[in-house]
Amino acid sequence: MVDEADISSEVEEIARRLSLEAALKRQNTGAESLTECEQCGEIIPERRRLAVAGCRLCIDCARKAEKVTERLYPQGQG
Repeated sequence: MVDEADISSEVEEIARRLSLEAALKRQNTGAESLTECEQCGEIIPERRRLAVAGCRLCIDCARKAEKVTERLYPQGQG
């Protein structure tokens, strides 16, 4: 019999795996940075595009994404 804890654990594991896979793709240094943020459509400044290889988000959207990630995966837990 599957209970809610088992389902929750499985969902969390899938989310963690997908998050890690996405992070690995973003770290691909050969990737070209976007000129516009894929979240909000704002222009990504050239300095940021050059500093962060494969940059896909403006600084504001990147900060929001980091806050969400920190809430989902607090340091020291997994």
